[in-house]
Amino acid sequence: MAGAGRRRSGGSRAGTAGSRAGTGVQRRKAPRAVERGLVPVLAEVAREVDRAVQRTPIRPSVRTKFQVVALLVREERARLMADDQLGQSRRTQQLKRLDDIATMLARTAARDTSLLALLADDARLSDAAHAYKATVMREAGMEPPAEEPTPAAPTTPVVVPENRVVPQSVRSRQLANPFLAPDFEAAAERRAAQPRRLAGWELLEPLFRSFEYAATGAPACMPLPTPRVVPVPAGRELMPHQAQVVAATAAGHRTFLLADEPGLGKTAQALLAAQAADAYPLLVVAPNVVKTNWAREVGLWTPFRQATVVHGDGEQVDAFADVVIVNYDILDRHAGWLGDFGFRGMVVDEAHFIKNKTSQRSQHVLALSERIRTRAGRPLLMALTGTPLINDIEDFRAIWQFLGWIDDTKPLGRLMTALEETGLTPADPGFYTAARNAVIDMGIVRRRKVDVAADIPARRVADLPVELDGATGRSIRAAEAALAQRLLSRYRAALEARTGDPSVDGLDLDLARRVAAAELKDSSSKAKGENVFTMVRRIGQAKAGPAADYAAQLARNVGKVVFFAKHVDVMDAAEQTFAERGIRFASIRGDQTPRVREKNVTAFVEDPDVQIAVCSLMAAGVGLNLQVASNLVLAELSWTDAEQTQAIDRVHRIGQGDPVTAWRIIAAQTIDAKIAELIDSKSGLAARALDGAGEDTESSTDVQLDALVSLLTDAWAADGTV
Repeated sequence: MAGAGRRRSGGSRAGTAGSRAGTGVQRRKAPRAVERGLVPVLAEVAREVDRAVQRTPIRPSVRTKFQVVALLVREERARLMADDQLGQSRRTQQLKRLDDIATMLARTAARDTSLLALLADDARLSDAAHAYKATVMREAGMEPPAEEPTPAAPTTPVVVPENRVVPQSVRSRQLANPFLAPDFEAAAERRAAQPRRLAGWELLEPLFRSFEYAATGAPACMPLPTPRVVPVPAGRELMPHQAQVVAATAAGHRTFLLADEPGLGKTAQALLAAQAADAYPLLVVAPNVVKTNWAREVGLWTPFRQATVVHGDGEQVDAFADVVIVNYDILDRHAGWLGDFGFRGMVVDEAHFIKNKTSQRSQHVLALSERIRTRAGRPLLMALTGTPLINDIEDFRAIWQFLGWIDDTKPLGRLMTALEETGLTPADPGFYTAARNAVIDMGIVRRRKVDVAADIPARRVADLPVELDGATGRSIRAAEAALAQRLLSRYRAALEARTGDPSVDGLDLDLARRVAAAELKDSSSKAKGENVFTMVRRIGQAKAGPAADYAAQLARNVGKVVFFAKHVDVMDAAEQTFAERGIRFASIRGDQTPRVREKNVTAFVEDPDVQIAVCSLMAAGVGLNLQVASNLVLAELSWTDAEQTQAIDRVHRIGQGDPVTAWRIIAAQTIDAKIAELIDSKSGLAARALDGAGEDTESSTDVQLDALVSLLTDAWAADGTV
């Protein structure tokens, strides 16, 4: 109907023009709508967006315009291709004009690559975008189609999954603790926060827009107390900016949107905040790639607290643990018992994962937080993310709702009280500044590396353990067990072959090293069968997916990332992951010509749209300057600390203005973890040699030999019969 209306209008104008000329009325066709106004309007808006993107920071309204123009270009292209009545020459002409606009948008996105997320298949079209789309279509003389309003996301899942489970350990805990005392503080707080002066006002939209209209250009951060001494385990050190969040928690603050950049220790802050608030049991929801690291961090920062990780149906869950860690992907299976568990705190890591309120995982997270708030009164709720905004200001909505600051229609609790106390309404000029400050004071904490550079080391290595699940993980662990048994059998045979009394008190370490050396010699001779080298390579291949996944998260959070791997197949797998996610990358490999290599390095350094450099550890470990990035991922371990250090030094160079973090991906419960420990233990040898201590630097053979000795030692201790 809209198309017919446009043709009638266009025909009227054509008739008028023909009458003035006095001739040719019958030979002229009515102009199509795209000729009459849509393309010029889109072109003008695209130019406006490009000018705005050159002036940082980019306002959310500019992002909305970019998304709408791209969407209309896509829709108009599809309409033209499906129009059978349109001649080929006319179709080609119109498509070329649309291509020119698309090229303009591509140049704009190259200036700020975060705009590319707006073009993803799952990118949400906000209410503001729907309204602006209608405005553009009307300006072009088109009648926008009637669209159903997007329904509000329910706070609880509509359908209970058929595969929902209750682990046996959880049933045992429920029997041991049949009654959970209610906390009436939440109800009292809700009664105290009923709107009075602001009753009847629409407040959520002004709250979101306050971060656009009243932005100061500085990171949004609540006032934090002076850092106090926080007791931490031996060998751990809490940085001043981390201690501030713990101090705020100890002072009674209970909700945080912790949006520090990656590398600033958000995990440690959350765990120590839970300890300060006594928020146990504590629920942690995290991406699969980091949930094992959460369990490790619990042991490092709060060693007197027990952590349990939920895998699959939860058969191995320890329901009596203090910290329960579950990943988003299996949350639907466990949402039932988690909601009844009696948590007094909840941490959502990479909280931007819940930005789409219509997704099932977002609904489960919101439902869990609501049940925890109802039962616990003022629980500790923390949303951790380096990118709280992905597409639009309204990405805040789900996170604020998780924290209990708002519901689907209005501000809640202390936020509503703070807005009432301003004495302003959305019609008053000062409301947006006051509203923004009120939200920030609810617990927004944002620090960048550059802001706290004095607190953190100039260069550090952060280990990220990952679980190797499925058949691949089982196969690798079985191969490692077989290798350990082979070493043990060799050790036994060597003991029996000794002349005299073969008995010894404990493990003969010298003999163990000779057995490991013999195994290493056989492995180096390329004998058939599983050996330490083939096993380490298989581990690297299995880690390629999680490592690439984490690199992609880093690139989205902090910008450019360098990805190091030893083997070509690991690089290939990572590059495939990046390509599937629409992340542009530069590949730096040993088989490239100098010209190709330099071209790819230049693309990574100078092209803002190239987010990741995928580098061979051996080919790119020396001679390159990649300091445009301050984060790198070590997907595979080297056999020496020197090789690892050379890779880090491609980023940590003279002129690097930010602290550098190397994220080392380690396969938990495998020989990979032993190798990492050995590399770290030998890392001081090179420095001592350079300082004149006279020691030789470590060799790769040292680490390989010690790794095999470690395997043999563990097998001997587990056997108990030698």
